[in-house]
Amino acid sequence: MANTGLPIDQPYAGIRQHTFEELEQTLREMLQVYTEATASGNRERARYCRRQVIGAKDRAKFLAQSPRTSSEKQADKREMAQWMLVWLENPEVFPAWVDARKTVSS
Repeated sequence: MANTGLPIDQPYAGIRQHTFEELEQTLREMLQVYTEATASGNRERARYCRRQVIGAKDRAKFLAQSPRTSSEKQADKREMAQWMLVWLENPEVFPAWVDARKTVSS
């Protein structure tokens, strides 16, 4: 569906991780949906959000270990997996954490 060019709202747009900017944007969007779902007691939607992030994290880890992935891309995917682990451990902390992480990295 993403290839159609039609806008897809979260949580159905999934986690994009071609770049760090895409990853950050989609994790922040997913956080908003997750927070709203949790606040309204919609546990199924909140679980769906978490499953999307878990799936993306697993994909990043797979690519980080793949011998067909360049060493630069492996390092990026390891870092991206770390971002998603932080989101999964404490989604509300993620925005401040990623801002601090970007400051330290630059």
